[in-house]
Amino acid sequence: MDKKIGCLKVITGPMFAGKTEELLRHIHRLQRAKKKYLVFKPKIDNRHATSEVISHQNNKTDALIIGSVQEIEKYLNNDIETIFIDEIQFFSSEIASFLCNLTQQGYQIIAAGLDKNFRGEPFNETIKSFLALADCVEKLTAICQVCQNEASFSQRIINGQPARYHDPLVLVGGQENYEARCRSCYVI
Repeated sequence: MDKKIGCLKVITGPMFAGKTEELLRHIHRLQRAKKKYLVFKPKIDNRHATSEVISHQNNKTDALIIGSVQEIEKYLNNDIETIFIDEIQFFSSEIASFLCNLTQQGYQIIAAGLDKNFRGEPFNETIKSFLALADCVEKLTAICQVCQNEASFSQRIINGQPARYHDPLVLVGGQENYEARCRSCYVI
């Protein structure tokens, strides 16, 4: 019997780059192939009052809502081949080593999340670990909402103005709070 070979893939980029859409594309491919998988999303992502992963284009799939990395283990069984996780940046940094251990057991892990926070810095230690440990990183860009060039930053907007550097790091939201911006149009 062949040993399953696991891998860790990270889909990253700014808000509105299509990270969740790309995650859903991978899920739909497995659905067509009739493969077994699990989809998780963090409890903190309360933009939609539902147990679904939903893209900005309103495409969606069912998901298990979890508050901690330990909850993943209770859903695993021998039939599962791939684990999908959306909004990976909202989990504690221990999730990176936990998922790397699962790749050693043969699981395919595909995670999507922001690479940078609204301050233009790595989002947190979780995303730093994932980017370092990943077998494959797919870095997406969006379209700058100011000049329409390639955008790699998430500009937080509060009352029509760019957020201040010392504003709280986490503000879960969508188009009401964020814009994609290129390096030239990004303001902090």
